[in-house]
Amino acid sequence: MEKTGFFLAVRRIIRGRTLAIGLLLIIFAGNFLLLTGCKTEDTGGKKIKDLEFTIVEDADVPEPLMKMINEKKKEPFKLSYSDTENLYIVVGYGEQPTGGYSIAVNAVYLTDNAVVVDTDLLGPGENEQVTNALTYPYVVIKTAFIDKTPKYK
Repeated sequence: MEKTGFFLAVRRIIRGRTLAIGLLLIIFAGNFLLLTGCKTEDTGGKKIKDLEFTIVEDADVPEPLMKMINEKKKEPFKLSYSDTENLYIVVGYGEQPTGGYSIAVNAVYLTDNAVVVDTDLLGPGENEQVTNALTYPYVVIKTAFIDKTPKYK
């Protein structure tokens, strides 16, 4: 009888430790998933201020920048170009099957170490007549020169 009581006690201790270790593993795995799975985009820190900007028409885009756009426009791309006065930020959405696409610029703002640009591609409306040709929508945003790296949302 002593053996049975002793073995029961050992079995209870092992089960208790196994349960405790199992719970610790579940808690650790849950925290790991929360910390890695819910990562937010790094946009360079806290927003300092909105930046004034203009959308640049193709005719007013600096020639070296237009050359880069034409080289990259078939695939989605993001690039920036600056001269002594202005910072140009370009977001391209690659090849689209028809015309009728537009790009919404939701925000352009300054953070501690970046200029953040938030854009969305808007497709043609349901009843909108569109050209049946491949298009390459992109937007060129111009703001005053700031020595910060663009970040894209």
